Amino acid sequence: MIPVDEALERIMAALATHQSGVEDISLSAGHGRVLAEDLAARVMQPPAALSAMDGWAVRAEDVATTPAPLRQVGYVPAGAVFNGTIGPGDAVRVFTGAPIPDGADAVVMQEDVDADGERLTIRQSVKPGKHVRAAGLDFTVGQVTLKAGRVLTARDLGLAAAMNHAWLSVRRRPRIGILATGSEIVRPGDPIGPAQIISSNSVALAALIASSGGEAVQLGIAIDDDATLRRMAASASGLDMLVTTGGASVGDHDLIRSSLGRDGLTLEFWKIAMRPGKPLIFGQLRGIPLLGLPGNPVSTLVCSLIFLKPAIRAMLGLPPTPAKTLRAKLTVAVGENDRRRDYLRAEYRVDATGELTVQPFASQDSSMVSVLSAANCLLIREPFAPALEIGAEVDILPFEAGSLPE
Repeated sequence: MIPVDEALERIMAALATHQSGVEDISLSAGHGRVLAEDLAARVMQPPAALSAMDGWAVRAEDVATTPAPLRQVGYVPAGAVFNGTIGPGDAVRVFTGAPIPDGADAVVMQEDVDADGERLTIRQSVKPGKHVRAAGLDFTVGQVTLKAGRVLTARDLGLAAAMNHAWLSVRRRPRIGILATGSEIVRPGDPIGPAQIISSNSVALAALIASSGGEAVQLGIAIDDDATLRRMAASASGLDMLVTTGGASVGDHDLIRSSLGRDGLTLEFWKIAMRPGKPLIFGQLRGIPLLGLPGNPVSTLVCSLIFLKPAIRAMLGLPPTPAKTLRAKLTVAVGENDRRRDYLRAEYRVDATGELTVQPFASQDSSMVSVLSAANCLLIREPFAPALEIGAEVDILPFEAGSLPE
């Protein structure tokens, strides 16, 4: 068995040459996509000096001493312009977003002006530039404001639109085939035999892949038959990665290594020092990266969080990011650990004093998807970690469920 960190490093190194390609998409489809090229502004924003307030555009020197009598010589709403130049003693009525007339260098808010027809009394002096948004304040033509490799948020799309981009060059979503194996599993909604169970792995994996920036391709369920498994795995040709579930252990019906080995599967490693998820395979099948996950649902999803999500980031050209762990205090005692890193399904909370606490679930069976669904974190126990009492601090890996989209 190899350590978890080493396994992850080897997966990342192998995927360095398997980045997905580039495609052009409409701006409206850009949320969550990875920008493939730097994005430069095609326009200047704002295109001219604009008023930041409703008021009167003036020459600051004319209102240096107040009260100052001025005369209104124009009226400019947003979207219009003043055809002329403001001279001494002149003022132009402007509204938020209206261009500043030539000759003016400041805006007096309407609350600070008494108006009697075209006769104005300015009660508040202003300095040059007051309440004026300078031309190019936000960005100028050719200015790069969004760099390649950025995961685009709603804020970024608004910026791209303001820069006058209708199309974006982004990384293509990695297409990842999901192949479940085992004669004992059936798809949700299909007839169930007396010795069969529902396959939940494919559904959960597809959701995880989509949320991580990939595109899931369901390849079906392969029964425990050499020819069937090889034929169905061959349908992954042209995909960016093949993910299998089940068939990765050492039983008579665990066929991934033996059957696909006949079709050129080369193993990078097999067996990880982790719980759940020891029988995990990584290799190459005819040039396509293959991640062979355990069949137990909890093992599948925990391994996907630890290995598949980072793998998708690598294929999208994104840099690796360390797991975002937090420190929390145990509310129950835990025993010592063995030689495998343990990922206990747990629930963390903020107690009355504001401290983060965590409690692992009593049952940690790797077949219990209800426990995994109820959990909001994984409590990490390193190999050979000693027993800990209530109140001891431990590392937890929070799930991201419930976060708001950007």
